[in-house]
Amino acid sequence: MILQALNDYYLRKAADPQTSLAPEGFEVKAIPFVLVLDAQGRLLHLADRREGSGKKKEARGELVPQGVKKTSGVAANLLWDSAEYVLGVDTRGKPERVAEQHAAFVQRFAQSFGVQPEDAGLRAVAAFLANALPAAREALALHPAWPEIMETNPLLTFQLASDTVLLCQRAAVLAALRAMDAGPRAPADGICLVSGEPDSIARLHPAIKGVWGAQTSGANIVSFNLDAFSSYGKAQSFNAPVGSRAAFAYTTALNPLLSKGSRQRLQVGDASTVFWAEQASGAPFESAFLDFLDPRRDDPDPDRGTQAVTSLYASVRDGRPFTSDDGQRFHVLGLAPNAARIAIRFWHVASIHELAGAFLQHFEELDIDRPAYETAAPLSLFRLLSSTALQGKAEHIAPNLGGDVMRAILKALPYPETLMQGALRRIRAEREVSFPRAALLKAYLIRNCQDKEIRVSLNPENADPGYRLGRLFAALERVQERAQGNLNASIRDRYYGAFSTTPTTVLPMLMRLKNHHLAKLANRGEAVNLEKLLAAIVDGLADVPPRLSLTEQARFAVGYYHQRQSFFNRGDAQSADQSATSLAE
Repeated sequence: MILQALNDYYLRKAADPQTSLAPEGFEVKAIPFVLVLDAQGRLLHLADRREGSGKKKEARGELVPQGVKKTSGVAANLLWDSAEYVLGVDTRGKPERVAEQHAAFVQRFAQSFGVQPEDAGLRAVAAFLANALPAAREALALHPAWPEIMETNPLLTFQLASDTVLLCQRAAVLAALRAMDAGPRAPADGICLVSGEPDSIARLHPAIKGVWGAQTSGANIVSFNLDAFSSYGKAQSFNAPVGSRAAFAYTTALNPLLSKGSRQRLQVGDASTVFWAEQASGAPFESAFLDFLDPRRDDPDPDRGTQAVTSLYASVRDGRPFTSDDGQRFHVLGLAPNAARIAIRFWHVASIHELAGAFLQHFEELDIDRPAYETAAPLSLFRLLSSTALQGKAEHIAPNLGGDVMRAILKALPYPETLMQGALRRIRAEREVSFPRAALLKAYLIRNCQDKEIRVSLNPENADPGYRLGRLFAALERVQERAQGNLNASIRDRYYGAFSTTPTTVLPMLMRLKNHHLAKLANRGEAVNLEKLLAAIVDGLADVPPRLSLTEQARFAVGYYHQRQSFFNRGDAQSADQSATSLAE
């Protein structure tokens, strides 16, 4: 199902004249250095094709002949490869192996184009490899980038000085390469599980790159590298027969989706997540999908995420489709590293209409009073997950939590218990009910517990003991703040953990402490108002439970957050009124 969907996506993109996907027999590769030759094969200069500065230099992708799958043996690519293969320079202290690699590169070129090719560019490469290489090595040794080349063994390719494209992109060379690909294929030796047609079964599949935490050289979804994984005497990928055409198509479609800067990729915990629509008409939802879950801070349009969610609300409210065909399928694939292979963390297929409804429900449940410093952009999935992790770092997010939360969002299922538990654990450890934590706890209570009393902002009528005790603790903290100002350790720092789990152990002491704080307030009117608030909160408490369950602790945190936000919002409004009055006077 997954490979079929990726294969169909490749066929759709390949049919687009403006596609950036490589045709069969080619691939898009980042080539940092180019050897610029004259017609006689002499090296004129080394072109650095990287962009950026310092350690952030990156080469742009170029269309090159498809590379061979590198293993421990020697295997050369055609017209491009590492410095060891192309120049025959030893960068790792293995001169015998480098000699084999360079010989393989020269042999691959000669077998493909002959000793005297017809194309001028190919003749220049042949002359370079046969006669000009020693002089080229001497010249390159004086180049400023040579130490870096010897250290990193980067990819190299060729270009004629009179051309504006790489040599492998010359019209005559492309025609020759396509003619080779169109030649006799290996005979069909099986039925492809993806296409259902006879085809030459791919023994090894092209590498998939860009999965966070996987090997930088690439890994595979379909892989059999031990006898224990094989059946019926079949070796390698013959255990899961996929034709060579389908293997090329699904990997060529997946690699650009996973590439850096792709707007069809986001990181969900340890899962690198990609998504695509079934038809070209689904492109608007492809773009909005990323904005729903990961509004990027470095985006040149900071309001893109807000606009996407606004558009989603409007489409549902007005009963109009998000795209021209909301009935088409939309695919979401989560990939996680697993040694030399790639594991499927989650796979979800639904119509755009169904996903739009699921997103709308998620955002409505997350909606909670925002602090003044928070933008209106939707909470990204990364912020929600990192709020449950130590120091807010991605590497500390629970391994399966990202996939479980994504699955809950897309399928409108209950949120995982570990999401709520992680948020409560960080709140007790850090004594801070932050905006993302309060939002996810509110969403959990509404979806998992069907709590109808939890609202966007403070609900004074909510009589739940956990919610009331959270409000009470926020009010007691407010009294201390107004009486003593900023302290090194407030009651929140000292007693939040105890009050939110076993309130009866500290409540009497804090109520006595409150009386001393109220007596210190110079503004008696403020003291009376705070005492009235405390009385109103306590009056709604039928009884103080000796211990709060995890669900009650979540309500405690939301009640605390709501009450704190009501103080800030009231203070902002009063400041604005005072400013307006003074201006009028």
